[in-house]
Amino acid sequence: MLDFKSSEPLTLGVELELQLVNTRDWNLTRGASDLLAAVAKKKHPGEIKPEITESMVEISTSICRGYDDLLADLRALRDVVAGAAARLNLGVGGGGTHPFQKWSERRIYDTPRFKHVSDLYGYLAKQFTVFGQHVHVGVRSGDEAVRLTQGLARYMPHFIALSASSPFSLGADTQFDSSRLNVVNAFPLAGIMPPVDDWEDFEHYFEAMRGYGIVESMKDFYWDIRPKPEYGTIEIRVCDTPLTVRRAAELAAYAQALAATLAADLSWRPDPDLHLVYSYNRFQACRFGLAATIVDPATHRQVPLAEDIVATLGRVTPQAERFGGGGALLELIQAAASRANDARALRDVLERKGALADVVRFACERWAAP
Repeated sequence: MLDFKSSEPLTLGVELELQLVNTRDWNLTRGASDLLAAVAKKKHPGEIKPEITESMVEISTSICRGYDDLLADLRALRDVVAGAAARLNLGVGGGGTHPFQKWSERRIYDTPRFKHVSDLYGYLAKQFTVFGQHVHVGVRSGDEAVRLTQGLARYMPHFIALSASSPFSLGADTQFDSSRLNVVNAFPLAGIMPPVDDWEDFEHYFEAMRGYGIVESMKDFYWDIRPKPEYGTIEIRVCDTPLTVRRAAELAAYAQALAATLAADLSWRPDPDLHLVYSYNRFQACRFGLAATIVDPATHRQVPLAEDIVATLGRVTPQAERFGGGGALLELIQAAASRANDARALRDVLERKGALADVVRFACERWAAP
């Protein structure tokens, strides 16, 4: 059975996967081991950990109650990582993909878990050198986790479009705002959690999948949003890593406000048509970002995604204000209304500068800036 660890409701945690590049040609480099050694004795909140290849690291905050605490954690982690990287002549940046790296040049980080993933998935493991933000929201029970996972699924296109920062891959403009999720889609257990009634129902599903030998743990599910029983959270996984820690904290504040709104609405029930439109809406957000059009599963009408985001942000702002995130949601409203995400900023740099190396340099400079 899957024991669900109860957490303080609506607490937050954020994980960010970061690119490590050399400062000569701004390509990815095998810098993780050196960087992790350099920060090992530095005082900081949360954790700084390896990720699947040597060209990336992950930072994760401590458990936070609101926007201000979360942003302070992220800034402290950024400063430690950026300072150590500068001493090693490394660049560190956000963005969901590196614009011109070749997956075949990557090296798997030497841990049993990453070796297992590499042995199982072959070249997909190295292609998984993409960079995302994960947002954890605390819940009391498995039943609440199932309910919030189902409720927040409706809004995953919002998070995709607001965080989108991966327009380039393998030296070309993909014409997607978020091409990163196309890599995630290659894994067999990607997409959306199947419909279940409650935690007991989910446990039956998990045990069936484990009985087939398909999964060993929750880590084997690459869903866009999933329960995380060992942490007592639900985990949103669709976001590209933003170019700044401020945008990362704003996205987390939005997740917290949405979760609080759903938790307070005892009359809410899952929309039976969500699974019919989910993949379409997800594609639209990846492909067109804030210029996308999605289908509202409740009304069956096509609506501009940016308008849907602005309306939803306005509706949940009172909950955000409880946790100090009202201003953060205002920033997201302005971004959605002006169709301004990081993908657009990166394309603007390429148009001005003309070289993808300049795009990476811009991302690193923006990440390190106070």
